[in-house]
Amino acid sequence: MKHHFDVVVIGGGHAGTEAAAAAARMGATTALVTLREADLGVMSCNPAIGGLGKGHLVREIDALDGIMGVAADQAGIQFRLLNRRKGPAVQGPRAQADRTLYRAAIQSAIRGQKAVDVVQGEVVDLIQAGDRVEGVQLADGTVLRAREVILTSGTFLRGVIHIGNERRNGGRMGDKPSIRLAERIDDFGLPLGRLKTGTPPRLDGKTIDWSKLGEQPGDDDPVMFSFLSGKPVARQISCGITATTAATHDIIRQNLDRSAMYGGHIEGVGPRYCPSIEDKVTRFADKESHQIFLEPEGLDDDTIYPNGISTSMPVDVQKAYVRTIPGLEAVQIRQPGYAIEYDYVDPRALDRTLAVRSLRGLFLAGQINGTTGYEEAAAQGLVAGLNAARRAQGREPAFFERTESYIGVMVDDLTTRGVAEPYRMFTSRAEFRLSLRADNADQRLTPKGIALGCVSEARRRAFGRKLEKLETAREMLQQGTFTPNQLQSIGVNVNSDGVRRTAYQLLSFPDVSFDDVRMLDEAFAEIEPDTATQIAKEAIYANYLARQQRDVDLLKKDEAVAIPSGFSYDALPSLSNELKGKLSRTRPESIAQAARIEGMTPAALALIVARLRQDERRAIA
Repeated sequence: MKHHFDVVVIGGGHAGTEAAAAAARMGATTALVTLREADLGVMSCNPAIGGLGKGHLVREIDALDGIMGVAADQAGIQFRLLNRRKGPAVQGPRAQADRTLYRAAIQSAIRGQKAVDVVQGEVVDLIQAGDRVEGVQLADGTVLRAREVILTSGTFLRGVIHIGNERRNGGRMGDKPSIRLAERIDDFGLPLGRLKTGTPPRLDGKTIDWSKLGEQPGDDDPVMFSFLSGKPVARQISCGITATTAATHDIIRQNLDRSAMYGGHIEGVGPRYCPSIEDKVTRFADKESHQIFLEPEGLDDDTIYPNGISTSMPVDVQKAYVRTIPGLEAVQIRQPGYAIEYDYVDPRALDRTLAVRSLRGLFLAGQINGTTGYEEAAAQGLVAGLNAARRAQGREPAFFERTESYIGVMVDDLTTRGVAEPYRMFTSRAEFRLSLRADNADQRLTPKGIALGCVSEARRRAFGRKLEKLETAREMLQQGTFTPNQLQSIGVNVNSDGVRRTAYQLLSFPDVSFDDVRMLDEAFAEIEPDTATQIAKEAIYANYLARQQRDVDLLKKDEAVAIPSGFSYDALPSLSNELKGKLSRTRPESIAQAARIEGMTPAALALIVARLRQDERRAIA
């Protein structure tokens, strides 16, 4: 067994596996430490990947040759493009996954990384030398030395599971928490907080009356996550749809004092956008029912995940209320729902590479940074893995900007603003979402991945072929122009104003499809369907993107004004003490980051810029 590595990754969840794979793709020797190798890639909560905002993250991970998108495609048993009726910018791919197939796909991907050694064990200590972490110690005394360490502890740091009045220590159901590691982190003086998340009870599908339920099938033309995937591999299924009833709500209201959350047993803040059924009944008292999606956990698994009834009620209350739901009158619970409370580190203690500012050699990724969700965790793992490898190799850091990716939006939000509740990605968080679409993630990020050296040759070649097809099609559609009469002859509603338009411009019309365009010129029929679909989405936003690009350029101008890490805000007497405190804690790396700190004013920014220019003049003199 090797004992010296470039990078050691602690934790084999979504953040950890993505971090290890990313570091290995960069050529760094990597150890992935996990309690059980068989648990790599376990989906500890809902059996699904993607969604609005989240699906964008998975597409971006794939564009950088990450493993989550490929695994989701191999394990997907139902694919749906959310917001299909809306514009491409807010459409998000989602897949129901077979837990077993997903776990197998992730494990296969990790085994395929020759630079990764999987080490079974519990990390109980971080080896520190001065202000630097230099490795880890396992419970059996084994020491693994590393240039860089990535901690992806998920919900395991002092994790506590709550089911009604029952309280047990655990990182997730069936696993013990990380206590000694949490105590070691206390020694580092990092700012800690407490968050909570929850799960619904798992149901026995054989005891559900499916004849009473609605059905939600997948899409007929499934949209995959990986740009290298063609079509689903696994057999496709439908999900069931049901809803709570007045009787359900009555039982919950009558037992609110027995809920762990409402009984005062939990101090951590939960995710606002994924509320428990207790929250829903209380906060939305006027609603007579709440929809529930019954999601199969696998093709050969009768366990059902009832998405929409997360709870911390006692087991007897859970049994009572689920049986008031249509189709579940005789259902058996295989595992009760529960809330889990855990420690997290204020992500404002990190820089944009997800490295701890005050302690060299340590990166944090995943739920330890206050996020929720597989996709957010994996994206952070990718960022930490790439940067840990680059730092171990003595190379410059890799930054992801808000203007180029949802990954950049998330990292900037976390490190600049911190979290008041578990952070979840939404399309609304991105100012430039018209250009940050799921469909063009590879065009935005694969060139960056190639430059960083984290993209395989096979993907590079496939991406090159795609770009050639897009450029050829774009030139073809922009070459000729057509009169209003020609356009009207194919059924396009356009004014007889004498203005000639290209076929590319025509695709921006709301009621024009590529099939309409093909009627204008036989040559357009040669454009392949996938290329035509991509060009059509691009053309929709062409007029808006030019305006948005000006905003992007302005933000980049602000990003270029760097703030040195040792910049003294106390030296600005006109700056309020509140802002001095926030800026000193957050340590923004640019004027653009400083502008996004809560409470920042134009006047305060002007003070900082003036002092930066003054310091520059002194340095030159």
